[in-house]
Amino acid sequence: MEMEEGSGWEGDEAPSPMDESWWAAVLQDEGRHSSVERPRVSSSVGEKNEVHGSPEDWDWAKELYEKDDTIDLSVIGYNRGGLLVEARSLRGFIPVSHLVAVQPLNDDEARGEQLSALVGQNLCLKVIEYDHERGRLVFSERAALAGPGTRAELLANLQQGDQVKGNVTNITRFGVFVDLGGVEGLIHVSELSWGRVRHPADVVSCGQELDVQVLSIDRDQGRVALSLKELLPDPWATVEDRFNIDEIVEGTVTNVVKFGAFVGIEDGLEGLIHVSELGDGNLLHPRNILCEGEQVRVRIIHINAEERRLGLSLRQVPRSEEEGTEANAASEHPDAPIPF
Repeated sequence: MEMEEGSGWEGDEAPSPMDESWWAAVLQDEGRHSSVERPRVSSSVGEKNEVHGSPEDWDWAKELYEKDDTIDLSVIGYNRGGLLVEARSLRGFIPVSHLVAVQPLNDDEARGEQLSALVGQNLCLKVIEYDHERGRLVFSERAALAGPGTRAELLANLQQGDQVKGNVTNITRFGVFVDLGGVEGLIHVSELSWGRVRHPADVVSCGQELDVQVLSIDRDQGRVALSLKELLPDPWATVEDRFNIDEIVEGTVTNVVKFGAFVGIEDGLEGLIHVSELGDGNLLHPRNILCEGEQVRVRIIHINAEERRLGLSLRQVPRSEEEGTEANAASEHPDAPIPF
């Protein structure tokens, strides 16, 4: 996907995981793109979105959720996203990622066979989502393994900055869900690595155990924002100690846009070759010069660790070994004249 001009170089920043707007965007994204379908437990009738099920049974479901109790329910059907269960007069849903014996496989046929085999069985479950107004009742078999009351206890004890362990339960385009032992947290894609992540599946896999850091906790909503990259060294923290202006380095082109090309020097450290530094003369588009995945030698012409910017040049790279030797010598002695 092509970055918008100025992205990462004009002060644009991703929403903070601490902001409610960030969560709202994530949940909206989940509804559109998640591989796990979470349907309503009721259907709409006429022009009114009538929620089926008796008020008493909705009160019962709410009490299950608030007390964090477990309950055995019968599986009555399935779809590609999970199982349907009978909960008195209500219908509940169990996403694939919350089933202990079923992996969220990419193969729809194999997943369908696993899900159909569970129809008619009783499962020990917990309510993890309760929304009477939207007719939404979601259960988890995985959360029930932790026993009654653990969700409330875990949410009460978690603190921002805590380092905890968890298992990956689901991978979506926008991030990774991690079971912390009764509470499911989210690692947004921006918190997976200091480097560019094209898809979270490139970084983690379902079932993998991770050490993560707690970024924020919304105890009322039961939401926990997590980070994987906060436990990894930030390459920008030492960039000015490890690299010099005019140093020649090798890297891989990660993205080509109309204003230049981004080059990865090392994991999490990416610089920009502005279109003016690609070559002499007029260029119709940087793609006329470079393509993604190409290995290049570039000269460092600007370093700003605070703003996380690294300026690179392709046209200023020496064309001969003799020039290259002189350029590297100059980078070690900044007061010496720079050869061109």
